[in-house]
Amino acid sequence: MTHSDLPLWPETRVEIREGAVLLRGFALSVADELLPGIREVASVAEFRNMVTPGGHVMSVAMTNCGRLGWVTDSKGYRYTTEDPSTGKRWPEIPEAFEKLAREAADAAGFSGFAPDACLINRYAVGARMTLHQDRNEQDFGQPIVSVSLGLPATFQFGEVENRRGAQNVAVRHGDVVVWGGTARLAYHGVLALKAGVHEATGEYRFNLTFRRAG
Repeated sequence: MTHSDLPLWPETRVEIREGAVLLRGFALSVADELLPGIREVASVAEFRNMVTPGGHVMSVAMTNCGRLGWVTDSKGYRYTTEDPSTGKRWPEIPEAFEKLAREAADAAGFSGFAPDACLINRYAVGARMTLHQDRNEQDFGQPIVSVSLGLPATFQFGEVENRRGAQNVAVRHGDVVVWGGTARLAYHGVLALKAGVHEATGEYRFNLTFRRAG
């Protein structure tokens, strides 16, 4: 059985906590447009394993598209208008990406979302994202939209105050998680990716994270 053969979830909308919702399969109808978009962005701004201010090489490979792109290095966590690797502006957000982000935010109850940054994460087997808060944006009044593509993963969603008590939420190809409002600064992360093969992405999982950063 391939991952694409797995049975559908019985629920299409799952309330994780106040301000956070999982929209199961919301991106499935446009997934075939999103994956070429990722390749197009990566052809201009290559995936790279960034280094944290403390010198830790991140296991997740990243790139960006949009007016602003998230980066980390010895200077700290921040958004930049240019790719530090090339000195050129980040690629524009593909139209299919932006449309999906707006529609998912609307479906989750956050109308008028206009992302200016899309962080693209590529997870190989064993790659993970530790629990963290998204605090580098200037406007916490805007939600975050997170799209899962490829191999299934376990998304963790915790509290605003601390990392304790995080819920484990299974996410599959085409699932979208949206959080904002009282949940905007909640701790979140992804457990280490398990080995597998997905017909659309091979041995990888991709994640599109849309934010209003500037």
